[in-house]
Amino acid sequence: MRRFYCLFVLALLLLPYRVAQAQTVDEILSRGTVNIGVLVDLPPYGILNAQQEPDGYDIDVAKLLGKYLGVKVNLVQITGPNRIPFLVTNKVDLIVATLGVTPERAKQVLFSIPYSAIENVVFAPKDKKIGSIADLKGMRVGVPRGTVQDVILTQALGSDAKMARFDDDPSTYQALLTGQVDAIAETGLTGDQFYAANPGPGIERKFTLLQQPNGITMRKDQWNLHQWVNTFVYFVKNNGELDVLYQKWFHKPLPNLPVF
Repeated sequence: MRRFYCLFVLALLLLPYRVAQAQTVDEILSRGTVNIGVLVDLPPYGILNAQQEPDGYDIDVAKLLGKYLGVKVNLVQITGPNRIPFLVTNKVDLIVATLGVTPERAKQVLFSIPYSAIENVVFAPKDKKIGSIADLKGMRVGVPRGTVQDVILTQALGSDAKMARFDDDPSTYQALLTGQVDAIAETGLTGDQFYAANPGPGIERKFTLLQQPNGITMRKDQWNLHQWVNTFVYFVKNNGELDVLYQKWFHKPLPNLPVF
């Protein structure tokens, strides 16, 4: 009985470690499915189609990844703020969710070589004279919470601007439309589309904040899977499949993407 009790306690002690184990390619192949986190509120990267199913560039990339792995893809809908929490708490195996590659985020996760890039732009009404970050001082500036633009503007402006953080992109766009903020930093393509459909206040691009490369993202200890994903991105970028998907959704060639 005493021996049984000791083995039971040992098993309990080892349980958290086993749960936190990195997901390897062999484990995914054995399971037959891969759980991939995706956004559905950032067109055309991620949307819900007419059947209320995830669709878009990132979703097509996720499906292509599953095809090359030879397993079923289970798409898990996530949001901008919970992308990294969902990943590090093992709710998904990896994420394909326009997550920008930054040194700060790399303290928490592993990034693949970039599979896409997204232009981040400052939008404001035409009567606002804004041409640089310095011109945002004293203004109310909206950003999606936890994004690259949130980090850049918070560091650059500090207390010189009132930062308003929103939980998703639609809320950020709407905040500028309704005058809750003086300017926002958002994705260029989706911002162009939103304000073209809502032209009343005369909102326009002011300047490009940055061209942000995005990586498929894994937990810090998933080195085995990381190596495979890097190989996958390299392969489909060079054989033209990634360009086909990009042109399908953006109607222009895949941009030059950095390699690291």
